[in-house]
Amino acid sequence: MIGRLEGRLLEKSPTRALIDVGGVGYEALIPLSTFAALPDEGKIVALRIHTHVRQEAFQLYGFATERERAVFELLLHASRVGPKLAQTILSGVDAEDLVTAIRKGQIATLRGAPGVGAKMAERIIVELRDRVDEWMSSSEPATPAAPGVRAEEGVRHELVSALVNLQTPRAKAERVADLVLETAADDTPIEELVRTALRSLAR
Repeated sequence: MIGRLEGRLLEKSPTRALIDVGGVGYEALIPLSTFAALPDEGKIVALRIHTHVRQEAFQLYGFATERERAVFELLLHASRVGPKLAQTILSGVDAEDLVTAIRKGQIATLRGAPGVGAKMAERIIVELRDRVDEWMSSSEPATPAAPGVRAEEGVRHELVSALVNLQTPRAKAERVADLVLETAADDTPIEELVRTALRSLAR
């Protein structure tokens, strides 16, 4: 299994990173917090990796910190939570806030992520609360995310693409993206635009 990747960052978007390692391009699916911490394209990056094996292929999920990966893998222990939903949850709720919500039974926080209704939020809390303390002391604290800078062109496309990759139907993603961009400042980071859109979708 691949546990870590270090190489030159070829491409990045709010949901994926393409990393050149020895001439081979590895695509890693990422949450928004990891996207915010990525360097500029062309620079060296290192990500913690969770390898998800399926019958027809395997997918890599990348994280800026071991803490993020640990929270992602914690979510996978909840029934009906697969890697894509775990990625979506971490894109809508900060890892530290998620841990706090699970420990304190804060259903509303978990419902802030698209695809998580009241019943699923309750199930996640019940099934994972006892697991949290097992790994907290060994996980490194999350590092502050470096702010991204929103480009003038292609922002709508990038926002819609991120929402679609996070399991939002395209038509709905386009409507929400337009609403978010109407009120957002020109310099709003793309990760904040995606979070705002996800919060709108969760209502």
